[in-house]
Amino acid sequence: MRFILLFFTLLVCVPFKAQKEKDTQENIFSSRRFTLATTGVGLISIGSIYGLQKVWYAEENQSSFHLFNDSKNWMQMDKMGHAFTVYQLTRSMKHLYNWTGLNHKKSLYTAVSISMGYLTAIEILDGFSEDWGFSMSDLAFNTLGMGLFIFQDHYFSSQIFKPKFSFHQTRFAALRPDVLGSNPIEALLKDYNGQTYWLSFSPGQLGVKQWPNWLMLSLGHSIRGRLKGDANSFGGVDSHRELILSLDIDLSQINVKSKFLKGFLEALNTLKLPFPSILFSNGKVIARPLYF
Repeated sequence: MRFILLFFTLLVCVPFKAQKEKDTQENIFSSRRFTLATTGVGLISIGSIYGLQKVWYAEENQSSFHLFNDSKNWMQMDKMGHAFTVYQLTRSMKHLYNWTGLNHKKSLYTAVSISMGYLTAIEILDGFSEDWGFSMSDLAFNTLGMGLFIFQDHYFSSQIFKPKFSFHQTRFAALRPDVLGSNPIEALLKDYNGQTYWLSFSPGQLGVKQWPNWLMLSLGHSIRGRLKGDANSFGGVDSHRELILSLDIDLSQINVKSKFLKGFLEALNTLKLPFPSILFSNGKVIARPLYF
């Protein structure tokens, strides 16, 4: 839940400076921009961790630092949230420090250091919580999200495979509102049954000439009927995974002159657009005219 909240906070707080690499490659380093960016990132990071400490951890009993194995909870949906958040944070920080005029390598190393350092700090706070603990699987999926960005940056010099997120309300939140959310906003953050994590890519960007660069294939993962993190069945409801095949649009391929609009589309590009989809769910193949 916290990492979806942090992701949406990031969309609001990080300046729309998401020009493509070629737009800023020749920029001269600006100490003013660097100071502005670093101060802003520092204030947001410290403020959000302080807020989590007061709102989240203050209600938890504290203990000595310990590990916690939650690798099977929620059918790994929360782990996908970790990978998604670290990827998006790294991407945003890379754009931001590229805007300051740092060269490619330095802006990448800075982005990776900030994103992994920030999420690791939160994991350490978990490590002192009596009911939780430092999760090695969380750390592994944080590393996976970071690795996906670095791999593409190195081998493609572009982010072709784009992690995305979508949400739809389900009937399951009403069955356990204290856990899955008692209103639409809480459900967005807590109900993993309504969340879907996607990996979208355009075959055109991989060299398929007949395929337009803006049209993407999208592979999604979600769950259904999960009412308790570590229970496949709870309250008479069985849970299962859902795999989804769909289409999407790469909004970063839309040619606009406004830098603000370009940045806005780049931010919006983290969300999967509704499209007709095919679901592979509990041994069945289901066609949906529109899937959110």
